Amino acid sequence: MNLKIKNFSKINGTVKAPSSKSYSHRAVILASLSEGKSKLFDVLYSEDVLSTIRACEALGARIDKKKEIILKGDKSQTVDYLEVYGTGGKLHNVSDDPSSDMIDLANSGTTLRIMTSVAALSDNEVIFTGDDSLKTRPMGALIDALETLGVKIESLNENNKAPLKIYPGYEGGQTDILGSISSQFISSILISAPLSENGVELEVYPEFVSKPYVDMTISILEKFGISVEEEEYQFHETCKKEHTDCLGVKFIVKPQKYIASDYIVEGDFSSASYLLAATAIAGGYIRVQNLFADSKQGDKLILDILEEMGANVTVFDDYVSLRSDGNLKGIDVNLSNAPDLLLTVAVLGALAEGKTTISGVKHGRLKETDRIDTTCRELEKLGCKLEEFEDGMTIYGNTISDGIVESHGDHRLAMAFSLIGLKHDVEVENGECFDVSFPNFIEAMAEIGIDLELK
Repeated sequence: MNLKIKNFSKINGTVKAPSSKSYSHRAVILASLSEGKSKLFDVLYSEDVLSTIRACEALGARIDKKKEIILKGDKSQTVDYLEVYGTGGKLHNVSDDPSSDMIDLANSGTTLRIMTSVAALSDNEVIFTGDDSLKTRPMGALIDALETLGVKIESLNENNKAPLKIYPGYEGGQTDILGSISSQFISSILISAPLSENGVELEVYPEFVSKPYVDMTISILEKFGISVEEEEYQFHETCKKEHTDCLGVKFIVKPQKYIASDYIVEGDFSSASYLLAATAIAGGYIRVQNLFADSKQGDKLILDILEEMGANVTVFDDYVSLRSDGNLKGIDVNLSNAPDLLLTVAVLGALAEGKTTISGVKHGRLKETDRIDTTCRELEKLGCKLEEFEDGMTIYGNTISDGIVESHGDHRLAMAFSLIGLKHDVEVENGECFDVSFPNFIEAMAEIGIDLELK
């Protein structure tokens, strides 16, 4: 189905940001590893998070949607939440034939990366597979790091990609991993490490991209009773301390137990970026609730980017407001700690005056698609002048025209490119994939005056 902006009026309104996909994944997994019952509020029921829920259920957690009536003065409010009875870290693949039955994770790379480590805690074999896109995701760096910790993983196609068969056993010890590939590999080890036999010392070097995602992981680990120590170390012992190129980060996780917790999932800055960007492009006013000033999300950088491009952004404790006259200017921005903003910023740059240079996103080539390549190719379909680099691109603004682009099954491309329809007649083929991370994208856009259609 094609996604297209049908029409829009003056942009104005208040909308609640969708819950964070990253925090939703982590909350479900940590609650599933805990002893006792957790209540998770404002979980995002996107396709990716549903994959995580199914994987945790397959390994023994009991997960149900519930409702609770909360009294506030004379008024009552019904609140939905996810009730999770955890395994206490004692995982078991409930399949009748765990040595051959596969757990299908669909398109969720986050689920695959985090649950690959967690599955080693099961007392029997676990096999993860997924759709064609998921089977292209490189997993070799994580497999190598886990094997050093006594985890046996078999790539059934012998290419270090899914399907992956994980055998029981997780000794722990010391291992290292490159920080320039995927922060999810690091989060995966940190989440599983407390339940290993001996704990884990994980050394990350040299360049550490997307570190805010690891900071997010550590913050939610604390909510479920897990402590992580972090310190700098020199991975070249002969180098002097001031030689910062040889400084890495060491995480120390001792054996610990997860404690059940009631947890509220905060709003997602990457998903909210489409609402904010739409207002910045078309002009108008928006207030986005459930975005917190003290959030550890790296994608909070979108606020600084929009401000620099010409929008007026105001940050409050639990919401953000933006006002724009629709006139934006190009900027230079490094997105190494916020790679999920690549598509949003590229579209903003294409509709701004002057040129926009995006750098630091080489790891964006390892996402649902090679996002640097697909972004450039789809912008070129619209006539956009640009230059592509290994770690980013330069986009020359206001050089695009009407046309049709392809989503490549990438939810972020579908949502970001649909925004071009605020200035040009553009539609996105196979645009329905936005439900991977933002199931109510069309409804949220309607709340601020933008009428999107799937046809």
